[in-house]
Amino acid sequence: MNYWPKVYSWLNNVQRVLYPECCVLCGKVCDTGVALCRGCTDDLACNSHACPRCASPLPPGSGGMCGRCQQRLPPFDRAVSPFIYQPPLDSLLRELKFERRLHHARLLGTAMARQIRDSGITLPELLLPVPLHRARLRERGFNQAIELSRPLSRILGIPIDRYSCIRRHNTRSQSDLGFKSRRANVRHAFELRRPLAAEHVAVVDDVMTTGATLSELARTLKGGGVKRVDVWSCARAVMQRR
Repeated sequence: MNYWPKVYSWLNNVQRVLYPECCVLCGKVCDTGVALCRGCTDDLACNSHACPRCASPLPPGSGGMCGRCQQRLPPFDRAVSPFIYQPPLDSLLRELKFERRLHHARLLGTAMARQIRDSGITLPELLLPVPLHRARLRERGFNQAIELSRPLSRILGIPIDRYSCIRRHNTRSQSDLGFKSRRANVRHAFELRRPLAAEHVAVVDDVMTTGATLSELARTLKGGGVKRVDVWSCARAVMQRR
């Protein structure tokens, strides 16, 4: 009989008693299993009224797809962004990405997974974090999309594929570009090195703004034989066209 899982569980329980986690936002001791208390979790702006296709926030009471998706459907089949990119969530994501606070990925990925689990949506067979170019990965030292995928995988029971798709070009940062420039910047940026052993895949990223990067990756995956591509981002931002 393998006793190690029980031993690890016991050690984790002891650690939580002796060294309880404190909320990264308010400093209170947490009983949520992550370093974000219930009150601060409730302060995260949920993307409750959103376009089912692109997850763009819509006014309460709105039904159906947003006007942009009605005019032109994106290449992915569904977008899920449980939260809106605004305080205090925006600070947590920036600290994760630019200040290497990797523990933020655990608490945000957990919050994300709980929202997705409770939504009742059809879950994919595979999670695919948005790849970073090898030069960017060396510079940053980690891929925030992979870090967010870990708690998603653990809680929802979906495997992660980190190797089948690569980023061919070290593209400019999307945050410096306008709507049209973003699409051009990531065109042909990804390459599928081998077929995926899944027909339904969810691409994972931290923030979705225009959706240009996620759209290009969805095109690449569908060109490689994937039948359904969902995109999962922790937060949804809205950017004005320019």
